[in-house]
Amino acid sequence: MVAAAQLGVLAACVVLFVPMGMAGWHLSRNKMLFFSGALFITLAVGVHLTPYFPSIPHLLSPSPSLLLPPPSACLPFLHRLSWSHSPPPPAWAWSPSAHARSCGFQRLSRADASDLLRGSWILVAGDSQARLLALALLRLLLDPPSMATVESDLFRRHSDYHLALADRGIKLDFVWAPYESNITQLLRRDVRPAPQRPDVLVLGAGLWHMLHLTDPAQYGESLVALRRAARSSLYPVSPHMFWLGLPTLVNSMLNTEEKRERMNRTVWEAYNREVDERMIVRGSGGPFLLLDVGMLSRGCGRGCTADGMHYDGVVYEAALHVMLNALLIESQQRI
Repeated sequence: MVAAAQLGVLAACVVLFVPMGMAGWHLSRNKMLFFSGALFITLAVGVHLTPYFPSIPHLLSPSPSLLLPPPSACLPFLHRLSWSHSPPPPAWAWSPSAHARSCGFQRLSRADASDLLRGSWILVAGDSQARLLALALLRLLLDPPSMATVESDLFRRHSDYHLALADRGIKLDFVWAPYESNITQLLRRDVRPAPQRPDVLVLGAGLWHMLHLTDPAQYGESLVALRRAARSSLYPVSPHMFWLGLPTLVNSMLNTEEKRERMNRTVWEAYNREVDERMIVRGSGGPFLLLDVGMLSRGCGRGCTADGMHYDGVVYEAALHVMLNALLIESQQRI
């Protein structure tokens, strides 16, 4: 219909204004009459064709879809959270910046998260930080009465955990893998031969290596092997992959002398540099999107940890919603 209207306008211009222009060239004595007639006919044509076109303000106003930044432009701003500590308990929200508003970051409800993850297999593997993220996901998906038995089962010492939500087709597996080599073996042994690969993969380790081995270079070499295993095991159908960053350590609050000696700030920074330099996360060319627990725990503050290493659930809740919003962005969905 719009194309037909455009052709109609073109025909009207040819039929009406070309002859009038040729005649008007010779109306030297009565130019006012010529221009008055031209104005009248122009208005008449405009009135009759107006229903075929959007209004002028609509043409001048950009479409809402044009105001949205491209998905990749939103990812760097996912961790821009603001924290409030008064009154307690601590709470978080995305910073009220233009980027957060235009990207539409949101805290997902149980129903929204269930819709987003429906039919998905989520595999979480790593140390206690990964277990706490799995707990945050279960707290979002399940109602409080269901969480009592789930939490006790999930926190059996150094154990794996599996849960299937049949009504939503969601499967969650947590695999206890405190060292990077454990994760590499998992990817090579359990993921590669499987006919179905996980849809969401969350990995994270480093605290055990830092405490028991205290060798940043060796940690970096383990990350290289893990990265290669992730790329070779999951190709060509790669899931959404996330890497859990190391939490901010409060050295004075660590509960043993060994931890305070080996897990100091200098060592912590060296381990973080290995993550940056070994091309694990996307910012350095790696396959994993970073869930920056270090930044989130630092924002929550030392009041959010009892042992200087493990933080309150609100930190992992924030990391979870960063992950869910990244999934929305990468799948180009809107809840």
